[in-house]
Amino acid sequence: MELLPTVWFIAIAVLWTGYLFLEGFDLGVGMLMKLFARNNTERRVLLNTIGPVWDGNEVWLLTAGGATFAAFPLWYASLFSALYLPLLVVLVALIFRAVAFEYRGKVDTDRWRARWDWAIALGSFFAAFGVGAALALTTTGLPLNANGDREGGPMAWFSGYAVLGGLAVVGFSLIHALAFLALKTDGDVRHRARTWFVRLLPVLLLPIAGWALSIQFLEGKPWTWALVLVAVAAAAAAWVWARRGAEGKAFSALGAFLALGSASIFAAVFPVVLPSTLNEAYDLTISNASSSDYTLGLMSIVAAFGLPLVIAYQAWTYWVFRRRVSAAHIPEAHSFLPAIAARAFTTKG
Repeated sequence: MELLPTVWFIAIAVLWTGYLFLEGFDLGVGMLMKLFARNNTERRVLLNTIGPVWDGNEVWLLTAGGATFAAFPLWYASLFSALYLPLLVVLVALIFRAVAFEYRGKVDTDRWRARWDWAIALGSFFAAFGVGAALALTTTGLPLNANGDREGGPMAWFSGYAVLGGLAVVGFSLIHALAFLALKTDGDVRHRARTWFVRLLPVLLLPIAGWALSIQFLEGKPWTWALVLVAVAAAAAAWVWARRGAEGKAFSALGAFLALGSASIFAAVFPVVLPSTLNEAYDLTISNASSSDYTLGLMSIVAAFGLPLVIAYQAWTYWVFRRRVSAAHIPEAHSFLPAIAARAFTTKG
């Protein structure tokens, strides 16, 4: 087995896992803006928990995509061209979500805020669903021909596995967000988040468990099945610790569930990076889809210096903003746009 392609396959799997871990609770908090928060103050509490970190979390998505492009260009070309429409939806959803974060507080009216709250919630949902669908299809396959091109129309990618993967990431994001809110907030939001977490964990983790089990039944090996069993134990531990009020341990255990489940999926399909549902001979593997050893070697040197810096910077950011947020920390709402308009009108007069 080729060493550098294997190393970069593992690296990309780690990057996607890191993205789902960090952006998971981020997207989940966005969806909970309409599902969980009861009033504007609570919505501002939710926004303040992710305000310092949400844009940094998205760096992992760019890094995962960029690493795929550089290390496995054929994998990148086939996947992104076959999933052009859903990935375009993800991009638009992330744009609307980012704009909503910035514009929501510019005018102090309920109607204005409600519109941007929906933009955050729906943008978070479609982004999570699209990423989940893409990752599920990466592991279950697309209708690719011998050239790595998609066969069929623009919706040829749509399948039960795409829906399962989308629901898997949506469900995980929601439960991960509840664990994060229980860890990062105080007062009523904290207690309700923990209660919802305990009640909903078995339900919201069903799709991602179904995805992992489907891969194991198709491609599983004894040791990847073992990873699934340990992942289930981690999810059970998260539920027990949440009931006991140990929010930090529950959040960490849920992260372990994700890491172990993700490892079981990527390891089961290895060395295939993108299966073809038309013919196994058309599968893209780490051998026929990778860049040259020179390119991978140069990438390894850059990553050895760059990745620790990114991790250190993000760890520092989370440490700086580690304290809990509560309604007592939220100042009175105020508006910027009317004041600006008033000054402009006075100047013209």
